[in-house]
Amino acid sequence: MIVPRTTAMTECRLLLDPACSGVWNMAVDEMLLEQSAAGAGCCWRFYGWGVPTLSLGYFQAYEDRRQHADSAACPAVRRLTGGGAIVHDVELTYSIVVPRGHPLAARRETLYTAVHRSLINTLTDWGIKAVICDNPPKWHGSQQPFLCFQRRAPGDVLLGDLKIAGSAQRRRRGAVLQHGSVLLGRSPAAEELDGPAEAGGDPIAADALSDAWLNRLSEGLALRWREEALSENELRLATDLAEARYLRPQWTENRVR
Repeated sequence: MIVPRTTAMTECRLLLDPACSGVWNMAVDEMLLEQSAAGAGCCWRFYGWGVPTLSLGYFQAYEDRRQHADSAACPAVRRLTGGGAIVHDVELTYSIVVPRGHPLAARRETLYTAVHRSLINTLTDWGIKAVICDNPPKWHGSQQPFLCFQRRAPGDVLLGDLKIAGSAQRRRRGAVLQHGSVLLGRSPAAEELDGPAEAGGDPIAADALSDAWLNRLSEGLALRWREEALSENELRLATDLAEARYLRPQWTENRVR
């Protein structure tokens, strides 16, 4: 669903972060979720990856990355959210945190659908006719492909048979973190995955997509942007999380044991 136009506009912090390591990106997302659970408001974040990086879903076994030879040289990080592994390279990555009590946090599907519908509307500006996945194949357990973009779930964004965007959520004390990736093109670390560029469309730069998408998001999710950087305290909190969790092999390699 798209948030009704009668809904009051919510002020939403906007973070436009540079490309960083996977460890830092995941630490910042969790820090923002914790801050929202503690009383902070909505925050939307765009970010990139300093080098091609493999992120594992919360429940995936680290050993399963052996299934994917192309990404063997990529550093790996484990997400706080579930789903399949993602090779973060030729893409646009976002996260949004929404506090308890906000309409977008009420139901899991509400935020998924609102964000993905706004993306589909944005892609029409490039002549890309994407749709919401509403009838995915049914896989069970080990049948699931290792890579997220080879899986299909209700609410994913499809371009023909290609999945070009997906998202995942984590809740904490009523607050919601949702983060996701928009595949823009094929990566040397995931040669089996095509994006819009390989499907015959014009190449899309991540910064051009983010600029256009913000306008659609503001309208579709009833958000009013307030751009600002992370504070010194937030930088310290994210650094602490990176050191306590995301840098530790116990989290990345052994969490599911």
